[in-house]
Amino acid sequence: MKALLDTNIIIHRESTRIINQDIGILFNWLDKAKYTKCIHPITLEEIKKYSNHSTAETILVKLESYEMLKTTAPMDPAVEVVSKKYDVTNNDRADTILLNEVYSERVDILISEDKKIHVKAGELGISDKVFLISSFIEKIRAENPELVDYEVLSIRKEYFGNISLDDSFFDTFKEDYPEFESWFKKKSQNIAYVAYNDSLLYAFLYLKVEGQDENYYQINPVFQPKKRLKIGTFKVLSNGYRISERFMKIIFDNALINQVEEIYFTIFDKTMGQQMLVNMMEEWGFYRFGQKGNELVFVRNFLPTIDLSYPKKTFPYFSRKSNIFIVPIYPEYHTELLPDSYLKTESASDFKDDEPHRNALSKVYICRSIERNVKKGDILIFYRTAAPGKSAFHTSVITTIGIVEEKIDGIHNYEEFVLKCRKRSIFTNIELKEYWDYKPRYRPFIIKFLYVCSFTLGNRINRQRLLDLGIIKGTEGELRGLKQISSVQLNTIIKEAKLNESIVVN
Repeated sequence: MKALLDTNIIIHRESTRIINQDIGILFNWLDKAKYTKCIHPITLEEIKKYSNHSTAETILVKLESYEMLKTTAPMDPAVEVVSKKYDVTNNDRADTILLNEVYSERVDILISEDKKIHVKAGELGISDKVFLISSFIEKIRAENPELVDYEVLSIRKEYFGNISLDDSFFDTFKEDYPEFESWFKKKSQNIAYVAYNDSLLYAFLYLKVEGQDENYYQINPVFQPKKRLKIGTFKVLSNGYRISERFMKIIFDNALINQVEEIYFTIFDKTMGQQMLVNMMEEWGFYRFGQKGNELVFVRNFLPTIDLSYPKKTFPYFSRKSNIFIVPIYPEYHTELLPDSYLKTESASDFKDDEPHRNALSKVYICRSIERNVKKGDILIFYRTAAPGKSAFHTSVITTIGIVEEKIDGIHNYEEFVLKCRKRSIFTNIELKEYWDYKPRYRPFIIKFLYVCSFTLGNRINRQRLLDLGIIKGTEGELRGLKQISSVQLNTIIKEAKLNESIVVN
């Protein structure tokens, strides 16, 4: 298998000083999975033009460890159309030349952090062959579980004073902020969210609530008085476990609990790791607001609003005016897909955050329902069916709310089905094959959704109560497909389950 690496990845990898730990992790996984690391002749030309001549010379010496593509694929007409639509600069055109190698099937995959490359890949229908560093690691980890030689621990809260500043994880912060060590020590009694790989720190998040009297004179333009949540320190190394999304859930949960109007963070834009973080935050609705000295300031409005065309930008809010579906899910899959929705009879320790689909806010549900009229922005209420031999009246319960991101139907073959499911599905390839072959005349479809929240353990409505409330009928039997309900019935569920109504928009 040949993996083509874009120019920036090569530059960050082969510079005299590696300033992005994610690159090292990527190369480790490329070696483990026995990928041939390829570079394109145009990358060689771009490196020769690099502004730092000593760095360029250092990189050029090291390029012998890669496989240089001997020829350049003729530009495919379809790629040319996309190029004319998106390419503005010479760098844009160079990126399209890399993309053309994938489209022309001369290499198997392309790995790049460039946002525009991924947009163009989507237009060309080859998104499944163009990866971010994090998504590539997740793919390899899912396909090769035997290569995973460590156990990932759950995210936990920890006092600053118990976290070692000597960990290389903090080197970039020390370089960017001369006062970082002093600031860190003063926070010894404060709480951060952390996750470790063995004894090495690979994720860190610190949050601070700021009132309307906070002084923002250093930010230009100056913030107006509001209650805000500041993301003070945030860094996650790529490891294929989607810990970043788990941290996003923590950020939004804190914003809800503290009833803030905005969330913001400041960041330098010097390294690939910083750019990767910015790209991820922009996916979740953050936008560039201004500057604080040499740092960029990004803001996310957190007032209750809805964007049905892009649910991530207004997550976790959802609308009563959307279509609402009850979605049955078997108990053997329920808590694996929705770990925050485990039952009293299950142990939370059995569902540690050691699988990508558990940590992900964006998830995949595979469906064979006759009802397929699902669209972006619709509401899903997950219904955990009864275990074999148990009474559905008392053990079947609604547990979780999600928002539809996308419905994928009309899938042509099993290979395409696996590609669409693989990164976020709880199923193995063998189980996916069983799903695909179950009814050849009526193939399954895929619902990509955002996990919003779980109903609290004492307020989950069982089948008997759903019957009493008239939300389902006794003549229907146990639910076996998507069941659409009304907004009035949704309101009944919200009140009965004592859901936090601040996330529901009229």
